[in-house]
Amino acid sequence: MGYLYFNFQYLLFMLPAVALSFIAQIMVKSTFSRYSRVMNRRGMTGAMAAEQVLWANHVPGIQFRHISGNLSDHFDPRSRTIALSDGVYNQATIAAVGVAAHEAGHAVQHEQGYWPIRVRSALVPVTQIGSNLATPLILIGLILPVQYDFVIYLGIALYCLVVLFQVVTLPVEFNASARAIRALEEGGILDGEELRGAKKVLRAAALTYLAAAFSALLSVLYYLMIAGNRRNRS
Repeated sequence: MGYLYFNFQYLLFMLPAVALSFIAQIMVKSTFSRYSRVMNRRGMTGAMAAEQVLWANHVPGIQFRHISGNLSDHFDPRSRTIALSDGVYNQATIAAVGVAAHEAGHAVQHEQGYWPIRVRSALVPVTQIGSNLATPLILIGLILPVQYDFVIYLGIALYCLVVLFQVVTLPVEFNASARAIRALEEGGILDGEELRGAKKVLRAAALTYLAAAFSALLSVLYYLMIAGNRRNRS
């Protein structure tokens, strides 16, 4: 019973989330790959586009860093740095511009005090604790006699912090993409079919966050089901 988390029943229960995650990853890779082969008419690189987004939103003092990897782009609010990957930093493609503008959108969120990103930032340390302790506590609780079920529920409560973080992440990511598309359109960086291509890239990326939130929610429901069934059998 203690290893129920890893069993076939869990895999069946999580199958919809696994399928959604698989589809999301395929869509991200294929869409990014497709629009990484399409140059934008202005010849603007990802780094240049991000600078334009920051300038249009009056966000000063943001540094840029070229990093290795694929789709490893991110904004670090602590160092006020936008890190752009090989396929984005110096590339003048529609995909590069869309991804870079999205990361610039996160910088604008921090500068303007967008409240969901403040909540997400505050949740980071407690979420790390919850993700590290939740599963061990649930497994230990399953091994212990039923009168110690509070250990399982403590683990579930900690895992709920992970769910909350994933849920709060959704508006943060959607809003960053909306800011990016608006800046690209209003600044004349992309237009017409180019803008539609950037939207497709960002929508595909957003699906990965939906999949993560759905997976975390299903995990909590499964743990609650285990705890309830265990108590009913006792």
